[in-house]
Amino acid sequence: MTQYPDSKAVPEYTKLLRLDGRGYLVLGAGDGIGRQTCHALAQSGAQVLCVDREEALAQNVASEVSGIPVVADVTSREDMQRVVESATSSFGKRFAGVIDIVGIASIGELNAMDDQAWDSQFDLVLRHAWLAIQLGGAALAERGGGSMVFVGSISGLVSVAKQAAYGAAKAALHHLVRCAAHELGSRGVRVNAVAPGFVRTPRLLSRLSENFWDQVSQSNPLGRVAIPADVASAILYLASDLSGYVTANVLTLDGGTHAIAALPEIRPAG
Repeated sequence: MTQYPDSKAVPEYTKLLRLDGRGYLVLGAGDGIGRQTCHALAQSGAQVLCVDREEALAQNVASEVSGIPVVADVTSREDMQRVVESATSSFGKRFAGVIDIVGIASIGELNAMDDQAWDSQFDLVLRHAWLAIQLGGAALAERGGGSMVFVGSISGLVSVAKQAAYGAAKAALHHLVRCAAHELGSRGVRVNAVAPGFVRTPRLLSRLSENFWDQVSQSNPLGRVAIPADVASAILYLASDLSGYVTANVLTLDGGTHAIAALPEIRPAG
């Protein structure tokens, strides 16, 4: 019979957020959500392997959090094997989690997208996640378990203008997360995702006008747009033991925007 702790026992909840002595692998660590996630993990006591395709970004964030920089193309199986081997050799039995931030949206209508753009979009969203689960998930399972967190998108939950291909890939990512949680759960590996709306990342700030951000804020119940730290906070929760019974979940992080019907405001007649 499975033994359960006494329901009257009270855990030290704040200690469940601590990651002391554990090692985490962060893919896409160099900037924005990835950089903030590295800081969140490090502040909770974790050692971080900071992976980015740009050497300067990997080096910079690693120096900020006393982490280990690794340069890699995470859509390459050979590179991902090297990354996971770096994590297992650096952390040993302390290897406790994989956080995958990578994913760039191709903006445009479906009828304007060629075969190469379609294939590239799915590689940028899905291929690295599959490799992370196949290679990183297996490594965590061999060590008795751990946590995997992926960054999805509300584009994978609802239709967002000019993001059909991106949304389709993110919807597939969300389902991949659920299926991986099913497959790896018996080996102690939890797999979850966060699904942000628009986030004021350096990349998006360089592409979108302040007028756009103001419009997004006005449609948001909280009256503001997310910043990378908002997403990193949720990732920290899912990486920690505070979420020890949470798996196969996609946590929506859009300030409530997804719950609002796109209808005109009701105004009294007359």
